[in-house]
Amino acid sequence: MVLAHPGIRVHREPGLLLVSMVGVGIAWASILAMPYAMLSNALPPAKMGFYMGVFNFFIVLPQILASVGLGWVMQRFLGNDATKALLLGGVSVLLAALLTLRVRKEETE
Repeated sequence: MVLAHPGIRVHREPGLLLVSMVGVGIAWASILAMPYAMLSNALPPAKMGFYMGVFNFFIVLPQILASVGLGWVMQRFLGNDATKALLLGGVSVLLAALLTLRVRKEETE
């Protein structure tokens, strides 16, 4: 997705845009599943439902904040250019991917 989002800004041919959007779609499928898979290995089975619900808040709340505040960000910082918002999304995904490298798997016996 890190490469696909900026590809939207660079490519003007419809065919190449389709390739970029396929890349976004494949990455999106992983983005939706991977955090839950990473978390499920670290949770006690008896409390998994509770912790997954709390974890879901940390996914939903940023989405709500983005939907409320992105218009303001676009006006003030992005010149109302939607492609710059996509570029910002790509940079954000890259930052999130780098931050996942800090997640350590705890060895249990």
